[in-house]
Amino acid sequence: MTKQTKKTSHEQTRKPSKRERRQKIIVYVMIIAMVSTLLTSGLTFIL
Repeated sequence: MTKQTKKTSHEQTRKPSKRERRQKIIVYVMIIAMVSTLLTSGLTFIL
């Protein structure tokens, strides 16, 4: 069995690094691009 350790208050309130923020933004942009592509392809199929 693995032992679960409680996070200290320092770990919970840790500020995300610039690299983590940048990766999160890139993921959101990719998701938005995929959704918009699906919507536009659906519209061209209907029209």
